[in-house]
Amino acid sequence: MQSLIQVEDLRKHYLGRRVLGSGEAVSALNGVSFSAAPGRTLALVGESGSGKSTLALCLAGLERPASGRIWFGGRDIVMLNERQLREVRPEIQLVFQDPASSLNPRFTALEIVAEPLLVQRSGGRSEKRDQALALLERVGLSREMASRKIGEFSGGQRQRLAIARALTLAPQLLILDEALSALDCSVQAQIANLLMELQSSLALTYLFITHDLAMAAQLGDEIAVIDRGRIVEQGVPENVLCTPEHEATRRLVAAIWGSNFTPRLPRPF
Repeated sequence: MQSLIQVEDLRKHYLGRRVLGSGEAVSALNGVSFSAAPGRTLALVGESGSGKSTLALCLAGLERPASGRIWFGGRDIVMLNERQLREVRPEIQLVFQDPASSLNPRFTALEIVAEPLLVQRSGGRSEKRDQALALLERVGLSREMASRKIGEFSGGQRQRLAIARALTLAPQLLILDEALSALDCSVQAQIANLLMELQSSLALTYLFITHDLAMAAQLGDEIAVIDRGRIVEQGVPENVLCTPEHEATRRLVAAIWGSNFTPRLPRPF
């Protein structure tokens, strides 16, 4: 199957600071390569500081990598200028862990979902409103909630709102950066089921980023383990969980079942 997105030898460095003297380069991504097939979920798993969020920002065109290639829709988006990137960004959308930090608290739910249409100058006022209301209902938020501001929503409702906004411009790829980790278990299950339903009905491709290997196994068609800016192991959930090959993967497995674990897959939601 042809890939929707293909990443080749991606590298990203930041300038660190020393207590004394000049700064030095810190590698966040150190030669990352992977691909994701259309309509499937690739779960990217790693500990804090492994490079997960930096990778998400590079894929979304919000950070420029130092080198490497990101092929999307037949184009290397690393080579695009800012004007060209603006054409691609609607196709790749991000959903963050904390919606409150990425959504305007002064906007109503309707305004939050409709804003991307205003930025893209897509459709008339009535059309924007109808589309935003339909998306709110699609993610399980009633029309009566459209006039509420984000402070009036629960954590799960906020994440539904963030998903609705991400879907406004009909993207092909949704990057979910720890999108379930701040929710309690019952709400996680509800949002996970919503994501699976949306993927099935809209043919979405997901890059599901998490530190939780069990959650990755529940949602991912394939798992890629990232450690110190590199993909160190990749495969179907059964193989990654039951026969982990890399030390970083074994640490993630031990976090689920302890060091003396019996290999088994977690229950689906």
